[in-house]
Amino acid sequence: MQDLKLACIDSHAPPLFNLSPDGGRTRSGYEPEVAGLVAQELGAHVTWMLTSWDNMIPMVQRHEADAVWCGQGIIPTRQEQVNFTRPYAIFDESVLVRAGDFARGPDDFSGRRVAAIADSANMQLAETFPGAIPVPFTASDDVFGDMIAAVRDGSVDAMVDDDVVTVPLGDDPEFDIAFTSPTKNAWGVGVAKDRPELLETLNSALSRVIESGQLAEVWAKWMPQLPFPAELHTGRPS
Repeated sequence: MQDLKLACIDSHAPPLFNLSPDGGRTRSGYEPEVAGLVAQELGAHVTWMLTSWDNMIPMVQRHEADAVWCGQGIIPTRQEQVNFTRPYAIFDESVLVRAGDFARGPDDFSGRRVAAIADSANMQLAETFPGAIPVPFTASDDVFGDMIAAVRDGSVDAMVDDDVVTVPLGDDPEFDIAFTSPTKNAWGVGVAKDRPELLETLNSALSRVIESGQLAEVWAKWMPQLPFPAELHTGRPS
């Protein structure tokens, strides 16, 4: 394999990834660095296929990209569309609100608008809040930025996303973290169902990166505030 084509959005969502300075030729952050290590194991070069959030999986299904490597929680609705490698990340989920908001638990959102990416693990969590009004976000090149802007301007009362990207926003004077739910949301690399050989190739390379300790090193580099999940060594959350 000479070229590994990976679908993702181009968004400022540190420490996962930063906005590309050159249209995707170079990308920085946890996900791009781990993808680079996997490509190195394969003797391949990563080409990022930047697109909107809701077009990533269809690109993979059409074989326009080899895989989607972009914050994909391994949930049933996605497993129906693509097959996933073993996890390369496991996160809990946090709820972001405007500074001074009274909310500190799921019961505090009755009658209030809660944003999350459509058909995501985050949306599944938002839908469990008693009486909350889930607001799905999709069809955007920067869905994460769109949700932050909606919380900021009051279009929604809160947003749900993984703790890796929401917790740093809690240090922003405009926002508070209402609470974090220990959901152990596992993320994997999504591959078209009719490409089992590619799935096995990526899974084997990712396993070597994990077993060598390189994944833990990259995690500590980009996310020192979050403990490395021991479950990643087993290939599944506990």
